[in-house]
Amino acid sequence: MKQHDIMIGIVGFGGMGNWHREIIETIDGITVAGIYDIKDSRVEYAKECGVKPYASLEELLADETIDVVLVATPNDLHNPIAIKAMQAGKHVVSEKPVTLNSKDLQEMIDVSIATGKLFTVHQNRRWDEDFLTMQKVYKDQLLGDVFRIESRVHGSRGIPGDWRQEKEHGGGMVLDWGVHLLDQILLMMGDTKLKTVYATLTNITNQLVDDGFFATLTFETGLEVLVEVGTSNFITLPRWYMLGQNGTAIINDWNLDGKIVCATGKNEKDVVPVRTAAGLTKTMAPRRDDTIFEQELPIVKSDIRDFYRNVIEVIKGNEEPKVKLPEVKRVMRLMETIFESSEKHQVLDFE
Repeated sequence: MKQHDIMIGIVGFGGMGNWHREIIETIDGITVAGIYDIKDSRVEYAKECGVKPYASLEELLADETIDVVLVATPNDLHNPIAIKAMQAGKHVVSEKPVTLNSKDLQEMIDVSIATGKLFTVHQNRRWDEDFLTMQKVYKDQLLGDVFRIESRVHGSRGIPGDWRQEKEHGGGMVLDWGVHLLDQILLMMGDTKLKTVYATLTNITNQLVDDGFFATLTFETGLEVLVEVGTSNFITLPRWYMLGQNGTAIINDWNLDGKIVCATGKNEKDVVPVRTAAGLTKTMAPRRDDTIFEQELPIVKSDIRDFYRNVIEVIKGNEEPKVKLPEVKRVMRLMETIFESSEKHQVLDFE
């Protein structure tokens, strides 16, 4: 630790809390001061890692050397802990989802304004390279005018057996994975207004919270986006599938296995029909090789440590937050609209 390092206290030292510790230890200018967790096993693990455990949240907040508090607890506790931390003079980084509803979020924002403390959210999947690559395909118009995007994650193990299965703690896949995929899509679309939302939730393995969902988002340009999360999918569909006037892009998995296929501009006059079991089809016949070309994805590299580097610079007054609160509010409102649409079985207006 250097004299000028920003000191961070971690509240909630589970899997994500420890992941933050591991990341922070590789970044210059910021140091973990200690942790607070209610579980004895996590306190012991902190000691094994050479990290100071605080006996209570109050003790952590009373430590004047701590500049920032990371809130990595179950979702329902983000609001009260973040507010206490800001009122104690600390900047706050909250894990996602920032809280359970827009009302609680506005309360947190109001306290941030009143105290003058940084309040931001760890929307870490903005740094996912599959997202950044597809964002580049879209923004660079490599497919021509895009008319449909599909973004999904599939698993086959249901919801992990912890608080994520419990509604009162903010469990369910809309809040767990939806918050990431929706944030990515809204970021990709920029200032384009989202006009309508239609969603259905699934309860295959869990009746208390959603274990998956399908959301159809229609933007003012006519672009349609399917956002899907499933936890009972034993055969997974592509992570990304993007359709444009002149081509298609696909990313199959986290390893960025995928490609772009585009038209060359040559007319295909003599289509050779495909012979199926029940007849011929020209419409669904494959294109001739000379009328299409395949290219590699324009892979965009990233470094998740840039999130904390930005936090450091914001505190020093040198940068604006990369994750802005109006963006967080918009995603929260969209998640609430998804719940409402599913409950009412209706297409709802959004903007």
